Order: sequence, then C-alpha cells, then structure tokens
Amino acid sequence: MSTPFCFVLQDVPTKLVAKAVPLPMAVRGHWFLSPRTEYCVAVQTAVRQPDGDYLVSEWSQVVEFCTGDYAMEHLQQLLDKAKGSAGRLLKFSLFYRNQHPEYFDYVRKEWGGVMRPALKDNSGSHGSPINGKLNGVFFSCNTEFDTGLPPKDSPYGPLRFHIPAGHMLNPNISLYFADFYCMYTAYHYVVLVLAPVGSEGDNFCRTRLPMLDLASNPFLTYTAPQGPGEEPLYCHASDVILEVLFTEPVPLDQGPVEQISGHHQLMSLTTANAKKDPSCKVCNISVGR
Repeated sequence: MSTPFCFVLQDVPTKLVAKAVPLPMAVRGHWFLSPRTEYCVAVQTAVRQPDGDYLVSEWSQVVEFCTGDYAMEHLQQLLDKAKGSAGRLLKFSLFYRNQHPEYFDYVRKEWGGVMRPALKDNSGSHGSPINGKLNGVFFSCNTEFDTGLPPKDSPYGPLRFHIPAGHMLNPNISLYFADFYCMYTAYHYVVLVLAPVGSEGDNFCRTRLPMLDLASNPFLTYTAPQGPGEEPLYCHASDVILEVLFTEPVPLDQGPVEQISGHHQLMSLTTANAKKDPSCKVCNISVGR
C-alpha cells in the first residue's frame, strides 16, 4: 500500500497543512523516507497575503514512486555502527547449519544430497540489497565462551550439519557486509555474505555491498598459516550473532549431520522474516528502517 504525504513549497504553518491532509510524518521542510517503500506525493502551494491569511492552491496531480535499496553509502553507515558492537574475536573451526529432520530428508531425496541456495527472505533491515534478491545457504559460526564449541541449543532445529571452516572461508572467497539489526532485544545480528571469487553471487554483491578484508575486519577473519605445518586461523566476533550466507550449493557429504545435545529449541529466537526494531539507536541509520 502506498504511503501518502504532502510537500509544501512555501512557508505554511503545519496546522494549516494538517487540515488539508493527514500527515504520517510531522516534519516540516523534509522527510526521511524508508527504503523499498511506495509513496504518493501531491504538491500544494500557499502564499501569505498582506492581511496575514494564506492563499492556498489546489492540490497537484499525485506522483507515485518507490524508494530503492540502501545505497553503498548507507550500508557503510550501517557497517560503521556494527563495528562498534562486534566485540573481540574468538577462534572457531566449523560453520554449522541447524534444521529439522524433514529438511535433511528432503535434501537427500529431492536434491541429491546437496543443500541448494534459497532466496534471502525479508528479515533484518528493510533496505538491505540482498533481501528477496540473493540466493544462498545460511550458516552460523558463533561459539560458546566457555567451550569454544557451537552452542548446544538452536532455534532452527535439532539436527546440525557442520563443515570445516576452510571449505567456506579461504583466499578464494569474497566476504561482504550485508546487514546489522536487532529484533527488540539487547543482542544484535550481523549478516555477512561469502561468495566464491568471480561467481554469480560475487558479481551481485560487488556493486551493492561493502567488501571486507578477509584478514582484517571485526566480524569474520581468515589468517593464512604463518609457517610450514601450521593451520589457518579462523575467528568470529564475540558480541554479535553472525548470520553467514554462502551463495553456492553445499553437499551434505562434506560434513556430518548430528543431533544436538541441547534440550531447548528456542523458537522465539528464529530470524525468519523477522522485522528490525525501528526504534533501536544502535542499529538504525537516518535514511529509514
């Protein structure tokens, strides 16, 4: 549904404008428009007369338009905010994906044992360029402070597929920042995209998302082996929940599918189509939600 508002060319008291048309945004002179939103605009002019009254014109024809995604400069603002919440880096060794048994059965029977990329839903920031446009498979990599292992619980299902970090994070992968949001909670989510260099996903992200240095960023890092016989080092941010979208199919034979040991399926923490808290001062920028 389109969002109506008016635009006044001359200096007109707000109460006069409000009598002409209900205003959803009570800001005189300019409005902050939300991304990916349809608007209709009508213009009315008013000229102050010598006696103090205003001569008000008829409304112009209505112009309808739709705002676009966040531009790169807006995502950079969001990235700068996310950096302040990332916390210190912790080591990890696995990417993992939780789902219900029905999902993995379907993958084996219908997709030949390969998890196929799916279209990103509309969760998170309304203006993120990947929402409804980029295909991928979501993974997590956060670990518990005391064990250094993935958490025992998951809101997404009791079965967990995991894969060595090096399969998805290595020098042949491009890393992008896509979103920073919360769902009326104290903790925040950072959405990252991993795409093989030169792939369709990489080409999509290159002109739309800020690229991050694999070896030096506050969220997810790869450090090459420092000497013969050494292993790469993988680290993740400790104070945000990372949602990592890998843009390529992932075969199940690259890792095991196991039952998690936790007993609580925290369904309230799922982020599927979750809406961002528009009032949070930590993760919102001035161009809209």
